[in-house]
Amino acid sequence: MRGAILLLAAVPLVAQTGPAPQPSFEVATITPTAPDDRSGRFATMQGAHQFVARSYTLKYMVAAAYNVPPRAITGGPAWADSDRYDIRASTPGDARPTTDQQMAMLRTLLADRFKLAFHREQRELPIYELTVVKRGATLKASAAPNEQPVLVNRVSPGSRVLLPARNATMVEFAAILQRSVLDRHVVDKTGLTGRYDFDLEWTYDESQFGGQLPPVTGTPEKPDLFAALQEQLGLRLQAARGNVETIVIDRVERPS
Repeated sequence: MRGAILLLAAVPLVAQTGPAPQPSFEVATITPTAPDDRSGRFATMQGAHQFVARSYTLKYMVAAAYNVPPRAITGGPAWADSDRYDIRASTPGDARPTTDQQMAMLRTLLADRFKLAFHREQRELPIYELTVVKRGATLKASAAPNEQPVLVNRVSPGSRVLLPARNATMVEFAAILQRSVLDRHVVDKTGLTGRYDFDLEWTYDESQFGGQLPPVTGTPEKPDLFAALQEQLGLRLQAARGNVETIVIDRVERPS
């Protein structure tokens, strides 16, 4: 009917402009995480078209979707930081979505299913600066620079964490540290612009991963994160303060 009205008006048909459709999952199921689930929190692609997230609170979903550390998210009801959810979703298209595309779909899901509304504020907070040690970084150029980057923390509960990074930039590396490992923003100041392959392995502590991992038992097999960065990659995390973007939740509902 809209087409008929335009024709009767005797004016050229012009494509309607407006906000582009937001990327979204084709189908998504959200279920409460089983109370006795001990598999840990993770989000990954299983195959080319299946996005899976386990044991995520609303706050950690927001942290992942908008690439901020959880401590930079305020507001919202108490359940947003306690209720855990599992997500299983199908992604559209023929190709496996990139991490940025996955997070864009997660942002749409948060708005549609959790009715998330928020605003942003700039605040001065403690941060980490990612820099190169004096002797230089010990990073290998990516062996497959045309493939999608891969950065997934593999946690051995009570022991250590392995982060195998493939075709990753320092910006992407800083992003995964700030949104899932550490409790503050991580700013890339390495000056390194390439893509790299590396394996980082360390013994975690109670300040990392939101304090949700079980305590380390026995004698640590690997150095702590700060030492591991220097020994294994020639990188360093330096504590500082800086103006960063935070998220203030204005409204959210338990998922439909």
